[in-house]
Amino acid sequence: MISIVDYGSGNIQAIKNIYKRLNVECQIVSTAEELAGATKIILAGVGAFDETMKLLEQSGMRKLLDKLVIKDNVPVLGVCVGMQIMATSSDEGQLSGLNWFDAKVKKLDESLIPHKPKTPHMGWNTAIPTNDNGIFKGVDKEKGFYFLHSFYFECKNDSDILAKTLYGQKFTSAVQKGNIYGFQFHPEKSHSNGINVFKNFAELNLC
Repeated sequence: MISIVDYGSGNIQAIKNIYKRLNVECQIVSTAEELAGATKIILAGVGAFDETMKLLEQSGMRKLLDKLVIKDNVPVLGVCVGMQIMATSSDEGQLSGLNWFDAKVKKLDESLIPHKPKTPHMGWNTAIPTNDNGIFKGVDKEKGFYFLHSFYFECKNDSDILAKTLYGQKFTSAVQKGNIYGFQFHPEKSHSNGINVFKNFAELNLC
């Protein structure tokens, strides 16, 4: 069962609607009890880093998420801020992240962006895979994905980088470490490409 975590941040209904069209079983969960039976997990996110971490802590699901993801190796996919909170910290706030990646979230360097508005990075852009492990199967790489963000995920380990995108600077737009995946872009707003990556995540077999 794919569990889409509802902690008050993210386009969770849009993700559920995609899986409904794909005939993939999923549920929206908002308590630890509901999350306990998850075989795959999606963490969506819209907004600021600290506020998202506060909402997750208040939901009562934080400790169980750590257990499921780190100890039980349940596959998890973070989207936008849902990916950013997987880092250790963010320049956007003061709180610690989930610390699932040795990474820090930093602000896009506006001095490198030639046009206005410089941030947020908003609209369609390519995500060029650095390591094709199947999550981008069927994706039109020229069409790309829909982005909306001002901060990016800086990995300490290059081996964790799954794709990069150019917006003034090259930044990490997808990550993967074992069972943990993250997308800076919004698959739920990316039409057929987004549907494909959600389908690929549903079909992942990490055994």
